[in-house]
Amino acid sequence: MSHEKYKEVFSGNASSIMVQGHETIITIDKADITMVVQKAKDIGFDSLMEITAVDYPGRAQRFDMVYILLHYTDNTRLRIHAPLVEDDSVDSITAIYPNANWCEREVFDLYGIIFDKHPDLRRILTDYGFQGHPLRKDFPLTGFVETYYDETQKRVMYKPVELTQDFRQFDFMSPWAGVNAGANSGANGAKPILPGDEKALKQ
Repeated sequence: MSHEKYKEVFSGNASSIMVQGHETIITIDKADITMVVQKAKDIGFDSLMEITAVDYPGRAQRFDMVYILLHYTDNTRLRIHAPLVEDDSVDSITAIYPNANWCEREVFDLYGIIFDKHPDLRRILTDYGFQGHPLRKDFPLTGFVETYYDETQKRVMYKPVELTQDFRQFDFMSPWAGVNAGANSGANGAKPILPGDEKALKQ
């Protein structure tokens, strides 16, 4: 089936359709996710490759849900985007693609998006009692605690994050910066001094 045929199939549900290489990209309303995914499976998109999300904090519809489906026979992919506001939930598609189970749990864990009718919606990548959703753009980069394995107690322990700067050297000079070495040739045929060589001279 050609991309033009895909456009015909999804035109009634999609607010936008475009083609990039072997991929058809459609944008739909979140209420139509189950219907569109089922329609895609009915026309030969037998494999759910991935479910993920994208965070746009400055946008009214903060998230895009993204579903990537593969048509084995045509070797084409369908990418479905569904914009969501921050507190929106979406229907689970585990009844259509059972492997959506862990994919949806991952999106729930990392972005905080709720999947209605999911059979076992709980965190899958972060630790028990973890607070927040790490792939949201407003998530603190360093967190508040760090984990380590305590050999004496034989278990994972927590402690406040420590960012010791005293012994760190922030040196941004690179010896590879001197690409045009000929312009800086030393006198009397001496080896040219390249930016960064002073590092070796100090040792």
